[in-house]
Amino acid sequence: MGMMSIWHWAILLLVVALVFGTGKLKNLGKDLGTAISGFKAGLKEENNQNSDLTVSKHEGQKE
Repeated sequence: MGMMSIWHWAILLLVVALVFGTGKLKNLGKDLGTAISGFKAGLKEENNQNSDLTVSKHEGQKE
């Protein structure tokens, strides 16, 4: 009773599509994908900056 069957998910998807329309859902998916890509790029940039700082600290200690 606690789990939703495939039919529950299908009806829920149909209701969401009827309420929001397929065009709006398509735009929502596109915006979500863009946001996730931007988040991943930000994480990579932060990791690169942190690794540059770590390298700089180690180089300063060697000299």
